Amino acid sequence: MLQIKNLTVTHLKDLRTILKDFSFTLNDGDKAVIIGEEGNGKSTLLKLIYDEDLVRDYVEFTGEIIKNDIKFGYLAQELSVEQKSQSVFEFCSKVPSFYDLTPKKLSNIAFQLGLNPEMFYSDQIVGTLSGGEKVKLQFAGILMAQPDALLLDEPSNDIDIDTLEWLEKFINSCRLPVLFISHDETLIERTANVIIHIEQVRRKTLSRYTIEKMPYRQYVEERLSLLSHQEQVARKEQSEYEKQQEKFRQIQAKVEHQQNAISRGDPHGGRLLKKKMKAVKSMGKRFEKEHENMAQIPDVEEAIMVKFSEDVNVPNGKAVLNFELDKLCVENRILSKNIKLNVTGSEKICMIGKNGIGKTTLLKVIAENLLARKDLKAAYMPQDYEDLLDLTVTPVEFLSVTGHKDEITKIRTFLGSVKYTADEMKHSISEMSGGQKAKLLFLKMILDGSNVLILDEPTRNFSPISNPVIRDVLKSYSGAIISISHDRKYISEVCDKIYRLTDTGLVML
Repeated sequence: MLQIKNLTVTHLKDLRTILKDFSFTLNDGDKAVIIGEEGNGKSTLLKLIYDEDLVRDYVEFTGEIIKNDIKFGYLAQELSVEQKSQSVFEFCSKVPSFYDLTPKKLSNIAFQLGLNPEMFYSDQIVGTLSGGEKVKLQFAGILMAQPDALLLDEPSNDIDIDTLEWLEKFINSCRLPVLFISHDETLIERTANVIIHIEQVRRKTLSRYTIEKMPYRQYVEERLSLLSHQEQVARKEQSEYEKQQEKFRQIQAKVEHQQNAISRGDPHGGRLLKKKMKAVKSMGKRFEKEHENMAQIPDVEEAIMVKFSEDVNVPNGKAVLNFELDKLCVENRILSKNIKLNVTGSEKICMIGKNGIGKTTLLKVIAENLLARKDLKAAYMPQDYEDLLDLTVTPVEFLSVTGHKDEITKIRTFLGSVKYTADEMKHSISEMSGGQKAKLLFLKMILDGSNVLILDEPTRNFSPISNPVIRDVLKSYSGAIISISHDRKYISEVCDKIYRLTDTGLVML
């Protein structure tokens, strides 16, 4: 199968090594997930395996990728502009083997994906499909090509819970080896049997990786246990070293005092003290060598997010939202009717529903309502970050209001605390990963003291390592949250009330 030997990948712009001496073999039966913090090169690795031409413009690499004539099925993170403008039939007809497949084989592919075979001949424009339909169509194109292995870049993005559950079953029942990237912890827990963890430590100056053949939850628990033990040993050894050093300094000071006090008329005593001082210095060098070999406190790439101030809150009885809408429409098409939603105090609510039912459209209407209020400090995080972010400015410029020196210093401190490097603070936002952009929007909300958050898929671009931290921040938040999410851990851990959007309105679950 696929073999990777001593692969080193370097970013051309800042010469940062994003993967070093990486070796891995994808075997039959493997469902291998690549995890790691935002911007660690996960998608770059997958593209490089599939087609090195996809990354030549921004990275260089050494090492071997031995494909052994494997035919890969690659699911990109996003459809291209050209693909979105095609009809479904045009999309399918671009697959070289489409016309060679019998109706029976096409029906089998459709059955695997839960699609009607007639969809492959549809005139509907791909860009108008729901998120789940787009993912399934991409899978259809991949399976039509009859691949030997699957490379999936964020297949769980933008799909509803029903489609997520289908994806889990598909990966588990698929007879092909699968190498995939996902931020959805539940999906990873239910499918992956190999964990590839890529990290950037020492302020993103050192790349390292871990490969373990075990379920994700076991990996997380064993990793945390190992790190905790290593930290305990390191702190104990450091404490003992400091006691040892204090005793050593006392001995050294005593010998130095004796040397200073000895009479010049006592050469024998002077020689003895000189030998004693030599022994003391030898002891000091031995202690220094032992210190170099002591256990170190783990240097890990754990996620960090600044919390909201405890002063940011909404009084318990305050009416945050009393919303009614007779019809929710898109281009004269009615998506839902008789929508009612009331939010009071610091309630945290989440709306779920099938792709295409209008959740994002509804949230935008709610955001317009709340952002205009003077008695609340509302903030909106859209699904498409570019609706709010000017991609040409730097993170510091985006967060700055006054431009004063003290404000800039505070902003840099905040950015540093969520692991932006000094170089990244100077880069334009266009160069940031999705997770880094999401962190910017969260920092903006925190710095502005927002007490009502309107969030469209708030965890969708955070890694499995970051997401527990983000959930903890939102769980402890004292303001109100109105959100959309398909992240099952976010829904269960953060939200007080769950509503399903249907064609007849919002239904509380």
